[in-house]
Amino acid sequence: MYRKIIVAIEIGALADGEMSFRKASTLLDGGGEIILLNVVEDIPTYVAMDLPVELVERAAKDAREKLEALVVAVGIPARIEISHGRPATGILASAEAHTADLIILASHIPDFSNYFIGATADRVVRHAKCSVLVDRRKQG
Repeated sequence: MYRKIIVAIEIGALADGEMSFRKASTLLDGGGEIILLNVVEDIPTYVAMDLPVELVERAAKDAREKLEALVVAVGIPARIEISHGRPATGILASAEAHTADLIILASHIPDFSNYFIGATADRVVRHAKCSVLVDRRKQG
């Protein structure tokens, strides 16, 4: 089916990410590769002045550790990638850099501000050069 799958995982919603990761394994061609991606959002300069310098570094380290633990717990081989910036931009850049043929990301059922799909999922769907599977999750 797919030879290279990017699974975008929000660390705050790791259970949803695990479900997307498991789904990716069922869609992967033999010899294919899954890349678990977390995008650590940059802190705006006006906010960063009041926060510890290493906050973003700690967030990236924490994300890598949690994704490594997820790979071990699930038992499915995957490469882990941590990037920085806006989530949609990071997901799209990773997909292009790896010439992915599928992106999987979880999206909660949105509120009125993002009625059809979440803001990140919406941007990824609109701008991806490959297939995108939006793994729908109910909130709460």
